[in-house]
Parts: sequence; structure tokens; C-alpha cells
Amino acid sequence: MSAPARILITGAAGCVGQYTAEHLYRHSNAELLLLLRDPAKLRAVPRHDPRITLLVGDLRDLEPHAAAIASATRVIHTATAWGDPERAQQVNVVAVKRLLALLDPQRLEQVIYFSTASILDRQLRLLPEAMAFGTEYIQTKAQCLQELEVHPLAERIVAVFPTLVFGGRVVAGDPHPTSYLTSGVKEAIPWLPLAKWLRADASFHFIHAADIATVCAHLATTAHQPNPEPGQGAVRRLVLGQAPITVNQAVATLVRWRRGWVPPLGLELTGWLIEGLIKLLRIEVNAWDRFSIRQRHFVHEPVSPPERFGLTSYAPTLASALETAGVPHRGRLPG
Repeated sequence: MSAPARILITGAAGCVGQYTAEHLYRHSNAELLLLLRDPAKLRAVPRHDPRITLLVGDLRDLEPHAAAIASATRVIHTATAWGDPERAQQVNVVAVKRLLALLDPQRLEQVIYFSTASILDRQLRLLPEAMAFGTEYIQTKAQCLQELEVHPLAERIVAVFPTLVFGGRVVAGDPHPTSYLTSGVKEAIPWLPLAKWLRADASFHFIHAADIATVCAHLATTAHQPNPEPGQGAVRRLVLGQAPITVNQAVATLVRWRRGWVPPLGLELTGWLIEGLIKLLRIEVNAWDRFSIRQRHFVHEPVSPPERFGLTSYAPTLASALETAGVPHRGRLPG
């Protein structure tokens, strides 16, 4: 009988990190090495369980955990940084290379590297605009992907590109951290009476963090194969998302969820009208914001929900995502 896998998860206290650690803890016999900065935030798994080893520290200083990292047979790298250009470069590019250098190629079977679907076009190719106009987060993710494609371990890397991520709940009591999207839904509710009168030609994918965990756990506990995806390089690219949904469909779903009425007609948010509102309201937009306004349709083919691997989604529709997030059907949202 073979020894259990030793799976290193970086960013283990984050939203996706905790869902993934919990799924592997409950549905596998893997030994989990959880790299995180604040153990107090880890609530989805029992931190003192003998199958779990906490590696407390910053991704930019991996040396204290070099031996543990070298013992890993699989890696799920979710940790990331944004907001500060220098920190983003150090975490999203430099630390990734250092992490790969500390792994033992004789033991390592696979690395699941987390990026973002925002840097890819419809055919999963790197967007030139990601480097030209992207924020520090977008640019560093694009740079890292380019470097991974030519890395000696490239054939053992699966790059996953989550779309918009639901996770946690809008009310207290869930052990998982609340994702930015789920928090944003709560903040958007008061604007629905206005938003339902507007129309926009735009579309996107979403996915629940539990479904990301399902896919990643499947990849991390099955035999790794060289990239079978057609038209890709050495690094396999998987965009994690459900079927695309339009902005108009999303708004209508939210309005109906709140027991509201959806008007049959509305004001179309054309490019010139959006530009006018930006000037009128003095909204600050950067180059990437402007590109996104022009792009409008952030959709990809193929996308990889759990069903692509013979698994079942936890939240396959927007309505089910709202249900799992605890968004009330009517009345006031809890403070």
C-alpha cells in the first residue's frame, strides 16, 4: 500500500484555501501541509489533527519551511497578493519561483497553480492587454504564467484560472471566509431598484469556492498526466467556472431572488453613456478598467466546472450560489 500523498496548500487560511483543505481532509487520506500567516483564521479544518501540519509564515520567506516543502508530493498554490506593486511582484512572481526551487523533483508529482481568468482571452490564450494595461495583480499573474510555460517543471503544472468566486455567507456562522464576490452581493442589494432599469451587453462566468475545491482535490488525488488539452503549451490551463451568464440575467436573478419585479425594458448602457457617467460622477478608472469596459464579455471556451471531470457542482446556478451564500429572499439584510 502506497504512502498517503503529502499535499502542500499555500494561502491555506484564505477562502479557496480553506474550502480545498476541508475537502481533502474529509474526502482523502492525504497529509496536509498548510502554509498560512495567521493560524487563528483557519476554522474549516481541525488544526491540531495529526494529518495536518501548519507552516506558519510569509510566502516571501520560505526558508524556515524548506524541509517540509521538499517533502511535498503535490502542491496547491492559492496564495496571492494585490494592491501594492512591490509586494505583488515578490509574492506573485519571485516567491513562486522560490517555491518551485524548494520542491524535490524526485518526489513531486504535480503543482496546481492559481492564476485568474481575467488574463485569458476566449480561447484561453494570454491577453496582450494583460501586460499592457493590467493592474499590478494582472501584470504579475501574466508574467508568472509566461515564466511557468518554460520552467523545467512545466509538464507537472496545472494552471487553474478561477472566474468570479462565491464563498462563505453574508451572515455570520460559516467557518469559511467570505469571498469578495459574496460580500459584494450584500453591498449590491440596495442598488437593485436602480439596476433593474439598466441593461448592459456583457457576460461572465462564476464558480463557488466549494466547486473549485472539488476540482482541485480531484486533480491532486488522481494520477497526473502531461497536458492533454489541445492547443496549449506544456502547462495545462483550466478555467474554473460555470456556464456564462449575462449581466442582465444576473441582475434579473437577484431582483427575483429579492421578490422584486423585473421591468421588460430598460436603459441600455452603451459605451458613450458609460463614459458620460464616469465623467459626471468623477469615477476614477485606470487603463485596465477601460479595457474591461470595452471587452465586456469575459467568457472562455472551454470552462471546467466539476461536471467536466465527472463530478457534481455544489452551486451550478446563480440562484443556488445565492442560496448557499445565505442571501435573504426579502426584507432587510442582516448588518
